[in-house]
Amino acid sequence: MRALLLFLTFCAALLPAAEPSLNGLDAFVDKQMKEWKVAGTAIAVVHDGKVILSKGYGLRNVKANLPVTPRTLFAIGSSSKSFTVVSLALLAEQGKLDWDKPVREYLSDFRMHDASVTERMTPRDLVTHRSGLPRHDLVWYAAPYTRQQIYERLRYLEPSTDFRSTWQYQNIMFMTAGYLASRVADLPWEEHVRRGIFVPLGMTGSNLSVTESQKSADHALPYRVEKDVITEIPFRNIDAIGPAGSINSHIEDMTRYLLMNLNGGKHDGKQFLSEGTLRQLHSPQMVIPGASRYPEVGDSSYGMGWMITTYQGRKNVHHGGNIDGFSALVSFLPNEKVGVVILTNSNGSALPGVLSRYVFDRLLGIEPVDWTGRLRGDEQKQKAAEEEAKKKNYTPRRAGTKPSHDLKEFAGEYEHPAYGVLKVEAQPEDLKVTIHGLAAEFKHFHYDVFEAPETPGNPLSRSKIQFHSNLQGDIDSLSAPLETSLKPIVFARRAEAAFRQRSYLEPLAGQYVLGASTATVTLRDDSTLVLVLGGQPPRELVPTREFVFVIKGMTGFSVEFKKDELIFHQPNGTFAAKRK
Repeated sequence: MRALLLFLTFCAALLPAAEPSLNGLDAFVDKQMKEWKVAGTAIAVVHDGKVILSKGYGLRNVKANLPVTPRTLFAIGSSSKSFTVVSLALLAEQGKLDWDKPVREYLSDFRMHDASVTERMTPRDLVTHRSGLPRHDLVWYAAPYTRQQIYERLRYLEPSTDFRSTWQYQNIMFMTAGYLASRVADLPWEEHVRRGIFVPLGMTGSNLSVTESQKSADHALPYRVEKDVITEIPFRNIDAIGPAGSINSHIEDMTRYLLMNLNGGKHDGKQFLSEGTLRQLHSPQMVIPGASRYPEVGDSSYGMGWMITTYQGRKNVHHGGNIDGFSALVSFLPNEKVGVVILTNSNGSALPGVLSRYVFDRLLGIEPVDWTGRLRGDEQKQKAAEEEAKKKNYTPRRAGTKPSHDLKEFAGEYEHPAYGVLKVEAQPEDLKVTIHGLAAEFKHFHYDVFEAPETPGNPLSRSKIQFHSNLQGDIDSLSAPLETSLKPIVFARRAEAAFRQRSYLEPLAGQYVLGASTATVTLRDDSTLVLVLGGQPPRELVPTREFVFVIKGMTGFSVEFKKDELIFHQPNGTFAAKRK
């Protein structure tokens, strides 16, 4: 009997292993879409150089009941970043760009906050998230600025870590990488990508703006989940930050791009990108801080436009993408020649990650991990912890306080040289705060701190602002903790437009006698008053409120114009000068 068992075991060992398959995938996808409340998704899977799945699921348009097809256009968000790196790599292979020469050799007007970083930053630094800058996303998100204007604001963005010391995800640096590519190629970034990548790879349906996508007969509408309901939301145009995430594509086109990455840079038998270049893009450049929470997933690093980790012990190269109403993922196991592209029309969804890992488990012949169960479990634990804190009233809020001024005195416009203008309007019981068209009702939290309520989809949700007074008791600035790794961003109060007009300023010019000295106020460029007192250098007067100006460059010094007097408010006292 034992001999028979040994014989059968031996024969079984000689039989070929069961071929990994995706049987039952459709049912799994349908179940997961319902679980994560995703309207539509498209999936492509490649294995050993062949496309073994290219299919749409669910709806691209819920109201019209239109299905997702393999040619339905979706925004791929930050999965665009690797395309921007390739756009630079093509220039490097042509000898037009060196990854490790300073950016200033190509862009003479390039400026960072730190002069030494300005001189040392390279194209490689731009695409590896090691600039020292935190995200600073509110500089560009929903902002009216052009790519050029955002680029020019780089010099006003403070770093939170030393240059090249820490990996910090940064969209504006990738925008700058695309801007660099356009200047070197002498073409708009969009046209350089179209000619250099889309056309050679046959990605004829892809585009670089959601405005263009909406002209297609087969495009997905954006959705997010609000109170457990799939809700349509507006498209978000991010053309200005385009190189960081504005590409739109379908799975047939994205499969071509995926195959090129898996085939050593070849497309249709021709070398599109050299193997050496591709290897460089897929190799670690910066360690991503933090250990993995799950045993199947290894620690992570960042290459050039790609995240690099391990999954089930195999090297995994991937990059996700999220922009309003869309979540995407391109992920592959290069040594196993397995890859997936997953596109969805759902905001910030976990579905792409769940589906990609399920596909990998199946094709590797491994029992699939219940990723949905794990993620839902993590969500529940976090929610329980938050509810417990609320129940026990664990909050830093100081009870019984009130604002230092009437609400109407907080109203006005506040400006930061990079973030732009933040507008505050007084309402009967709260303050309406608007920046780049994003608005929220901020209610009193304590003292001069106000807080926005939780609002899904609004970047201002649950954010706080704090107002600050000058020595004269006037509200002259506000600060907002927009970046957790930086001190709060300060917005200085700016005067109403009427206070910067010639008709308002000209009557204030003249000479004012202050003791033995004479203060001379002149009008410059029809919009600026300049003060000269004694032998001191000229000082610009910056309007704050009606007839009140701060003296630029002098903390605690301001002047106030009255009928025939100029009042000087200084830390050491208040002085009146008579008009000549």
